Amino acid sequence: MIGLLQRVSGASVVVDGATVGAIGAGLMVLVCAERGDTEREADALLAKLLGYRVFADEAGKMNRSVTDVEGGLLLVPQFTLAADTKSGTRPSFTPAAAPADGLRLFNYFVEQARQKHKVVQTGQFGADMKVSLTNDGPVTFWLQTNAK
Repeated sequence: MIGLLQRVSGASVVVDGATVGAIGAGLMVLVCAERGDTEREADALLAKLLGYRVFADEAGKMNRSVTDVEGGLLLVPQFTLAADTKSGTRPSFTPAAAPADGLRLFNYFVEQARQKHKVVQTGQFGADMKVSLTNDGPVTFWLQTNAK
């Protein structure tokens, strides 16, 4: 699985003119299941994400996780992260999980996140989403489990 995380001062997702998820300070994470991923990869990505130290401590060093700072978590499904862009000018999405598997793993990821973290909001799987965020830093990291 892939998680593209961005440290934000705020982020939101709008679908059909209605806000479906929004957070203040925390992490906005684009989440993608790849072909062959299972709940094991989802659990590994979530553990890494919740413990990843991207927030400043008293000395200004990135030493605190979203859990440590009790920040919000906005999880947004994004299958295009698995795109194969190695050749040509049109991406191939064969590395991405099939839609049914992607939905199942995204829902599982969200359920597990809600059991482990206080503030969890989401985008909507398969929807045309308008994602807005203010990247704080900017700070952006690519996390991938079971890199292919």
